[in-house]
Amino acid sequence: MGRPGRRWLLSCITGFAFAFLWLTDPTTSPNNLQVLRKFAFQVSWTTKEILYRLDVGWPNRPEYFTGTTFCVAVDSLSGLVYVAQRGDNIPKVLVFTEDGYFLRSWNYTVDTPHGIFAASTLHEQSVWITDVGSGSYGHTIKKYNSFGDLVQVLGTPGKKGTGLTPLQFDNPAELYVDDTGDIYIVDGDGGLNNRLIKLSQDFMILWLHGERGTGPAKFNIPHSVTVDSAGRVWVADRGNKRIQVFDKDTGEWLGAWNNCFTEEGPSSVRFTPDGKYVIVAQLNLSRVLLVAAPPVGSIGNCSVINTIQLADQVLPHLLDVSGKTGAIYVAEIGANLF
Repeated sequence: MGRPGRRWLLSCITGFAFAFLWLTDPTTSPNNLQVLRKFAFQVSWTTKEILYRLDVGWPNRPEYFTGTTFCVAVDSLSGLVYVAQRGDNIPKVLVFTEDGYFLRSWNYTVDTPHGIFAASTLHEQSVWITDVGSGSYGHTIKKYNSFGDLVQVLGTPGKKGTGLTPLQFDNPAELYVDDTGDIYIVDGDGGLNNRLIKLSQDFMILWLHGERGTGPAKFNIPHSVTVDSAGRVWVADRGNKRIQVFDKDTGEWLGAWNNCFTEEGPSSVRFTPDGKYVIVAQLNLSRVLLVAAPPVGSIGNCSVINTIQLADQVLPHLLDVSGKTGAIYVAEIGANLF
């Protein structure tokens, strides 16, 4: 950051002029104090480029953010956005519509949230939270319904560990639940473990990679995980400054990207709804990258298409992408509060 001025790309969409944010100077950013940003997805009719603009009106009531925002999950099926924040005597989970209207909040059995994921079907709305707290609810992964009622607990509440029978966690960072109900967990935000674990929908371990190191299928702070439509698991291996890729069914290591992350490792990874682009957050650089996704059968090298530069010290931690609109929601842990 730190570059003077700002650069905007203008495109005429259905007769209206929109400003699409590529690079914004922190002193002039209209949303500089926001703690969770929404970047609306657009496509230029003239250039066919994928563009994003900062939605300065999201959320409708920003005063509900009273803590430090760590993660966000979009339930595109129900049109809901779940935001988890940290702080004393505050609601830990806030629920908004995708349009930014506040619906409700809850705080039950959540100690210190780190990652959040919405895994809804036509029959069930569920919200999963990784809890890294040291209290009685910490070092667990918990499943809730959309109103905050606790449904399932994975791990040993309040006790960190490395065990597999029973399953234990230490600072579990994030998880992803695919359409079949299988669960992918990255366990190790600086704790005892550096693991990628795949669980079946009945919580049996299907495969895992669990060793600290720099070689293939080894990790140093695995921080975010997602699955693409081609059956590949993508892990933001933050401490090793790379993204590693695995086969969803077998766990086989398929390759890694590191050429895009020489300055800093990725903190979050997601795909656009069409699967053509990977959205990556870099925490300390306060930026979000739009990267071309590789074709099936090839991982290749990372190729950055565009960069969204945020204000200095905003610190984008984890993000999510709406499967319906393509909008990016970015949880920032360094932004000032309103």
